Amino acid sequence: RGISREPGSRWTEPGCQSCTCQGGRVLCDTVSCSVPCSHPLPAPAGGCCPTCTGCLHEGVARAEGDVFSPSDGNCSVCVCLAGNVSCLSPECPPESCPSPSPGDCCSCNPAKCNFRGRTYAHGARFSLDGDDCTTCVCQGGEVECSFTPCPVLDCPQHQRHLGPGQCCSTCRDPPAPAGCFLDDNGVEFPVGQIWSPGDPCELCICQADGSVSCQRTDCVETCPYPIRIPGQCCPDCSAGCTYMGRIFSNNETFPSALDPCLSCICLVR
Repeated sequence: RGISREPGSRWTEPGCQSCTCQGGRVLCDTVSCSVPCSHPLPAPAGGCCPTCTGCLHEGVARAEGDVFSPSDGNCSVCVCLAGNVSCLSPECPPESCPSPSPGDCCSCNPAKCNFRGRTYAHGARFSLDGDDCTTCVCQGGEVECSFTPCPVLDCPQHQRHLGPGQCCSTCRDPPAPAGCFLDDNGVEFPVGQIWSPGDPCELCICQADGSVSCQRTDCVETCPYPIRIPGQCCPDCSAGCTYMGRIFSNNETFPSALDPCLSCICLVR
């Protein structure tokens, strides 16, 4: 290649070819690399052989003496020394731990609970001596008990009732109505009471369930001149007659308002 080489000289050609001059001939062969480490770094620019000054671990270049944790998250600690990566796992105690968490490196078995002659697993829930009003839970070898929460009642205290075997009170059913209570005037009528609410033609009765049932009275006039009595619904045809705004009793005679020569008599029929 236009360059003179001394006999026995050795040099490197591009492409990592190692060449030597022997007896006027050039002999070339691929450079043979001896890598004395487990995680060498790739050859630097212009070089042919990997270097053990640093480490390549899981595709990440680590400097000499670098301490790191692997990506698998098993809590191991690794160090880069002369191209070699050494990892150490933490030593975990053989006994169980009280409250394991997902971030702990040591896998542990939560302690069981021995409570009143029985053994419960961690996280187990049970009642206290068959009493459903108390709930207990095993947490890392210790038992915690608490009362069962009760719902909030919307009835007054005197209507609350705690039945046999129940943990929480319940509201009693309201007592059966003893009558009908009217909000407009504050009057309470007993069951079966009949009254008029102000209109003499309307009658109401207090039902057994506390409701009020009302009904109007239909009047049938049986005479041409009935008498209307205040406070009475239907006109009265038996008491006398009404004539020109005046009331006359039965068999009463009176002059006609239209003709003074005429005499009228009230006849109830």
